[in-house]
Amino acid sequence: MNAHSRSKVTTHVLDSSIGLPAAGVPVRLEHDELGNWVMIASAETDADGRASALGPTELPEGRYRLTFDTAVYFHEQEIRAFYPEVQIVFELTDPAAHYHVPLLLSPFAYSTYRGS
Repeated sequence: MNAHSRSKVTTHVLDSSIGLPAAGVPVRLEHDELGNWVMIASAETDADGRASALGPTELPEGRYRLTFDTAVYFHEQEIRAFYPEVQIVFELTDPAAHYHVPLLLSPFAYSTYRGS
């Protein structure tokens, strides 16, 4: 996938409890339209923990949400986790910019940041 066809929003999930990418995590991208969340796209993280084909190459300004189905991932690892789902809400303020939103995950904690 070249830079011109890359999704406006991408993510990378790392399992910080084992120091490896989290493959097979279902992810949804949604847009807040007047208080209603509308699904734009869904994907599953690849072997490197990345979801690079998550939605269109252009998105308008606004509030967006990434939802990670962590229960599916941890069930596959035979781990009972505290957070069955992680939701990250963020503001897309520059329609020309790329938004990379990584998730660092463990069975009992998570963190995120704006990546590059």
